[in-house]
Amino acid sequence: MKLPLFVLGFLTGTLATYLILTRFWWPDVRLDAARAARPVAAIATATPSPDPAAFATPQAATAVPEPSPSPLTSQATPSPAPPVEVRSADLPILQTDLERLRARNLMIPVQGIEGKTLRDTFMDDRGGRRHEAMDIMAARNTPVLAAGDGRVEKVFMSKAGGLTLYQFDPQNEYCYYYAHLDGYAPGIEPGKVLRKGDVIGYVGSTGNASPAAPHLHFSIFRLGPDRRWWEGTPVNVHPLWSPGTDR
Repeated sequence: MKLPLFVLGFLTGTLATYLILTRFWWPDVRLDAARAARPVAAIATATPSPDPAAFATPQAATAVPEPSPSPLTSQATPSPAPPVEVRSADLPILQTDLERLRARNLMIPVQGIEGKTLRDTFMDDRGGRRHEAMDIMAARNTPVLAAGDGRVEKVFMSKAGGLTLYQFDPQNEYCYYYAHLDGYAPGIEPGKVLRKGDVIGYVGSTGNASPAAPHLHFSIFRLGPDRRWWEGTPVNVHPLWSPGTDR
């Protein structure tokens, strides 16, 4: 009877001890330990790792160059260049020549001749070369008139042109050429200043012109910077006086 009571008492004491330890004492120990450890963990997690760049010595900012503009964007679109006057006699004359000469209101350089009677002989063949002038047919000794204002640059006896006269306009841009004259008017000499309509000579057939067909060989040359009339660019004068022509 004593043994069972002893065993029962031992088990009861053991169970009571276990309950005391697990329900009351151990939880308090664990809770205190957790409370003691919590601030350390909070501090450890709240403080970020230091950034090395924050302690680096400040340096001047390096400027990053802008990309170079492409050739298409860096080049400005060129303004249309003004028309360049062609110096070659093999190419068509420029409209600017006619405009300039028309502004001078040049007159037909043979007295009594009307524009409607003129024939365009600029492109005619003359022994394998282009004529580049106008033949104004008229009776011998008909007065030849200055087509415009200007100075007599030269009077010359040419094998082909016979008695000739070169007249420069006041701007030295154009030379007016008169050939096959039968003679010069009194007082005509180099340096004489002419007014439009002044008599400079008379229609003839000197040079290589046919005696049976007296006429004035008249042409206009656009002068270059050196003022060499023999190297000037010929201009077709027919459109200046012939109605309905514009070339």
